[in-house]
Amino acid sequence: MNKLKDIIFFGTGAVAAEITSYLESNNWLDDNQFQIKGYVASDDNGIINWEKYHYKYPYLGKLESYTIQSNDYFILALGNYKVKREIATHIKNNGGNFVSYVHPSVCIADSATIGVGNIIYPQIIIGPNVKLGDFNLLTSQSIISHDSSIGDYNFFATALLCGYNSVGDDNYFGIRATTLPSVEIGNRNIIQAGMIVDKNINDDTTIFYRYKEKIIAVTKE
Repeated sequence: MNKLKDIIFFGTGAVAAEITSYLESNNWLDDNQFQIKGYVASDDNGIINWEKYHYKYPYLGKLESYTIQSNDYFILALGNYKVKREIATHIKNNGGNFVSYVHPSVCIADSATIGVGNIIYPQIIIGPNVKLGDFNLLTSQSIISHDSSIGDYNFFATALLCGYNSVGDDNYFGIRATTLPSVEIGNRNIIQAGMIVDKNINDDTTIFYRYKEKIIAVTKE
């Protein structure tokens, strides 16, 4: 009988809690010969959040003091790309492995390619010829349409990318953010919730509505 591989979460917050619940609700662990070993973090909030979410699996302490084993496979359960890059580098330098989590309900075209360390929530569509890099996080109902190329460390919060899009690294797509076809997006951009991106974006840009009208009350006649 093959030895089960150990999953270690970096992070004990909401993202870790969501992924843990997905793993517990289906046969993904058994089908892929994994078991959850526990959770590590980088600060004192690790144990606080571990207690808050009532995890069944142990808190293993801070990553800096944890000795990585050859059978350890890490899931980076956080959205902050700067922190995620630092943690991924530390784990790589200490011989750690990574696993991509793809929920069983996800629809991925056979011609799509998926890198390492990605987290893909339920009910997501990844189309033909899509190239998805490493350590991206896609929350439920996101869509990456055909022939799109995505870099590393991006966060898609229920976002929609139309066909032939090119996206670099370290970008944040807010809830229901949408791109039109053939749009190119660089690195480290923030695209706020509800935005429709119809032009190319370079680097280090925030896309948002400058003016918003808010209806406070409507008087009945």
